[in-house]
Amino acid sequence: MVTLTLRIPDSLDKELDRQSTASRLSKSDLVREALQRYLRVERFRTLRSKLVPRAQAQGINTDEDVFRALDEL
Repeated sequence: MVTLTLRIPDSLDKELDRQSTASRLSKSDLVREALQRYLRVERFRTLRSKLVPRAQAQGINTDEDVFRALDEL
């Protein structure tokens, strides 16, 4: 596992301390989970931005259109 050092404002550190105590997780665990969640969301946004134009070109514009297309598979 790699060690990452970063600087955060004192106010964020205090909030992290409070959450760490409340959740009984280490600050490292909380930051690791938050970073993983952020990276997943960004990966999803990137994929979505690439796929939406392709879907729209095929007439898929709503959730219902997606479910209908999946039912046809």
